[in-house]
Amino acid sequence: MASAASAGTGPRAPRTGRGRAALDRWVADVAALTRPDEVVWCDGSEEENERLLAQMVEAGSLIALDDDLRPGSFLARSDPADVARVEDRTFICSEREEDAGPTNNWHDPVDAKRRLLARFDGAMAGRTMYVLPFSMGPVGGAISQIGVQVTDSPYVVVSMRIMTRMGADALAQIGEDTFWVPALHSVGQPLIDADGTRRADVAWPACENKTIDHFPETREIWSFGSGYGGNALLAKKCFALRIASVMAREEGWLAEHMLLVRVTNPQGRAMHIAAAFSSACGKTNFAMMMPSLPGWRVETIGDDIAWLRPGADGRLRAINPEAGFFGVAPGTGRSTNPVAMDTIARDTIFTNVALTEDGDVWWEGMTTEPPARLTDWRGEPWTPDAGRPAAHPNARFTVGAAQCPSISEDWDDPDGVPIDAIVFGGRRATNVPLVSEAEDWGHGVFFGATISSEQTAAAEGPVGELRLDPFAMLPFCGYNMADHWAHWLRMGETLGEGAPRVFRVNWFRKSPEGKFLWPGFGENARVLEWIDARLHGEVEAEASPVGLLPRLEDVDREGVDLDDETLAQIFAVDPDSWLAEAERLREGLDRYGDRVPPRLVELLDELEERLRARA
Repeated sequence: MASAASAGTGPRAPRTGRGRAALDRWVADVAALTRPDEVVWCDGSEEENERLLAQMVEAGSLIALDDDLRPGSFLARSDPADVARVEDRTFICSEREEDAGPTNNWHDPVDAKRRLLARFDGAMAGRTMYVLPFSMGPVGGAISQIGVQVTDSPYVVVSMRIMTRMGADALAQIGEDTFWVPALHSVGQPLIDADGTRRADVAWPACENKTIDHFPETREIWSFGSGYGGNALLAKKCFALRIASVMAREEGWLAEHMLLVRVTNPQGRAMHIAAAFSSACGKTNFAMMMPSLPGWRVETIGDDIAWLRPGADGRLRAINPEAGFFGVAPGTGRSTNPVAMDTIARDTIFTNVALTEDGDVWWEGMTTEPPARLTDWRGEPWTPDAGRPAAHPNARFTVGAAQCPSISEDWDDPDGVPIDAIVFGGRRATNVPLVSEAEDWGHGVFFGATISSEQTAAAEGPVGELRLDPFAMLPFCGYNMADHWAHWLRMGETLGEGAPRVFRVNWFRKSPEGKFLWPGFGENARVLEWIDARLHGEVEAEASPVGLLPRLEDVDREGVDLDDETLAQIFAVDPDSWLAEAERLREGLDRYGDRVPPRLVELLDELEERLRARA
């Protein structure tokens, strides 16, 4: 078939719009542009899923794991050059560069479309084009949204079925005037060359020329060249955060990089918490916490993303827009997260982990001692003295949320759950106390805007270097971060007295000798106990320059080895160290120029004044 380009007109952009007719037209336009062998509309059925899994096993794209050891589970090995998000090739193509802000890569939308059309021209030749209607959030829910992804990757199809409500039910939601987000994806490796020669496929198709482009004004996502994770599962970071954050700002809600949990005390009193943590700061462990305190229970609603919208009762209500977990495998084990280990016992797709001799999976941190022999994530023989990891550091598991033993009974409530507290956190060896409470909503926004965390191997940059990561949204906000802070301040005005209380936590404070002062993991429930007591006026707090702190006698230490001196260190506020931090925070805010809300500048001024008074 001749391409549009060869006909002299050049490839044309697929037309989008509202409703089912616009969807049919868009799919037809994408097919004309990419020229697949066939177009398949996916219904999300078990029969369809089993057929695709079997096809991928036969093609060598998946390895079926032992059905007794890991029932219904599979292993995928990606191309070694396609193993993580490509943040340096992720663009916000807003009409004005200043609307993308200094923390996003910007590209002119007209130039971006021209570049993308050239890449997508014939990109699916010889492949099947799959059409995936999906719902973010429970189908038909008040906070939910509909998207449609087109892809030439069956791995993406089976993964999207886990991560979203994908299929016929979502498609049925698209009426004559229904808004839906178009998400176009290709691995960028056609099987028919320009001269008509057909080539053999590979186990993990991808290409070097990767790019992910977001168009905020038209709500479009275009992703080319990668088959991995958030690069290809466009419902996740691309839709649920970058595009949804823009929608939320314009429509009066929030799309945030937050976990959601329900916490119940021994008396049966429940609170719902939304928490934003920077990378490698214990987010998944928080979401699946097993409290050490007798009678306390933490139930999982979401581990990564939350959509929050004011409800009819004036309270902020939240959903987990996803239907599954896309978790990092290395470091996950019985000692660190037994709930996650139980969740992935069956019906899981593993990517870039090691394979055991008996047909199971393994990764660093799964057990204390590694097996004697493995096949590593590249498909090569591995032994403990190999001198390299058996699993890739960003190896993943994809599993349905409903399988999680700690899943809350209201995790998929279409109306969402009422949020009682918002928690911000980062990895800090110094300065930041174990827990502090904001004085009001605006002060809570200041907490979120000034989250700082020490770099780990999970993110680019020197390990240990302190990085400002506002709202833990640095790679994920789809517009100018300073405008995001202004939107949060407006949300506080909307919510008024019904606004959740805001807290900041830090599990990672160290002694001068470099030892962690707080035991962490299940003991973090002691912090939740104090937050619960504060919400109900059962304990007082002490004012400090950095927020309201617990009285030491109100921190439950029963059953944990924590003396008075250590507890005092955990909550110590050193004025000189904080003044240096305030200077660094001011440099961070200055990066955004005059778009920084004046209230945040005032709060930084007040922080410095309080610190100088104590210095």
